[in-house]
Amino acid sequence: MTASEVLCLYEALEAKGVPIWIDGGWCVDALLGRQTRAHPDLDIAVERKFAARLDQLLLDWGYRPRAVDGATAWNRSVERQGRVLDVHVFEFDAQGNHIYGVQYPYGSLSGEGVILESRVRCVAPEWMFKFKTAYTPREKDLRDVEALGAKYGFEIPATHRRPPGQETRNS
Repeated sequence: MTASEVLCLYEALEAKGVPIWIDGGWCVDALLGRQTRAHPDLDIAVERKFAARLDQLLLDWGYRPRAVDGATAWNRSVERQGRVLDVHVFEFDAQGNHIYGVQYPYGSLSGEGVILESRVRCVAPEWMFKFKTAYTPREKDLRDVEALGAKYGFEIPATHRRPPGQETRNS
């Protein structure tokens, strides 16, 4: 999924009245304000009240459901011409309590990033960092954590630190 494809989808959904938040690897890059690596997919968060409209638009635009182990009504994947979109549906009540779907903490979807000089809604930096450090990292996660830590001043936990001299220079 290229930056222009991400931005095109984001803007098309916005124009149709379906706000989304960028999550995952593209969120990291949006928070950094630059693309740091290739992304095989795009993770998005959408409020439950917009999910049916999102599904219809994606269907109209040629996206089809992907068979993925563990897929649910609130955490699923669609694909069009090899472009994969992971959809995370959530809902909060009037008091900010999570009541449905992917358990984004209240306030975690308050970030703003930049993709191709355009501002996009995304996971807030402190939450993206917390999410990225909550599981055993792969190489790309180590790079993401290092870059977020460098930009936002977050202390990298021991579980995500490289031995001295093996740090990357992507920040």
